[in-house]
Amino acid sequence: MNKFYAALIIISVLLLHAAYGEEAVLRQAGIDEKLGQLVPDDLTFTDEKGATVTSKDLFTKPVILSLIYYNCRHICPALLSGISEALDAMDLETDKDFSVVTVSFDETDTPDMALKMKENYVNSLKKEFSDESWKFLTGDRENITRLTEAAGFRFTREKEGFLHPSSLIIISPEGKITRYLYGTSFLPRDLSMAVYEASQGRPGKSVGKLLLYCFSYDPEGRKYVFNILKVAGTVTILFAITFIVYLNVSNRKFQKKRPDCGGR
Repeated sequence: MNKFYAALIIISVLLLHAAYGEEAVLRQAGIDEKLGQLVPDDLTFTDEKGATVTSKDLFTKPVILSLIYYNCRHICPALLSGISEALDAMDLETDKDFSVVTVSFDETDTPDMALKMKENYVNSLKKEFSDESWKFLTGDRENITRLTEAAGFRFTREKEGFLHPSSLIIISPEGKITRYLYGTSFLPRDLSMAVYEASQGRPGKSVGKLLLYCFSYDPEGRKYVFNILKVAGTVTILFAITFIVYLNVSNRKFQKKRPDCGGR
């Protein structure tokens, strides 16, 4: 039986090692949550019209921030589509209750590219949406770096684009990070609650952290996929530990109840 325990634990360790070995490749891309941290208010960007805007100008109400790059053909369009769908279903009013800001972390992107991206997604909205409600920005390396570092957003350049996480970062009117929402689709209720928390300046629990444990970003398919190795390894090792504890407890109870057969 001891050999069975040992084999079970070895299998679990191998599964987890394989899973985390895959994730080591992605270690340069991800989110380091910085809830409660302030985003610098002197960051400077260029909007889709070519006008200069500062982070102080942007943070006058709760902001739904997305970080993408405009040449992306995979996860970034999915993220923007997810934002559009959620915006159409939300009860809150843009301009009055919140605004949306999309920033490219590729310093080679231009305002013209930002404008085309804006037209694609703002025009697809069913609701009335003012021009100022959703900004698409570009910037230089210094300002992009300061923003992504303040937000805990890590990305790395590849041969054909970038490897990066997919998330929304909710920011209060004071520039405080109050919530992260992960993935490419969002429940309108979750987004509305995140905006409300931001209006109060109150950091909230992140949505999707457990899902991020179960899913890994696939750089080839540019999507999140179920990480069966990690989940299987975790479940197996938990089962092994539980089973061993159960047998030990049962054996102790049996020893206590077993009659003493010894003679004088």
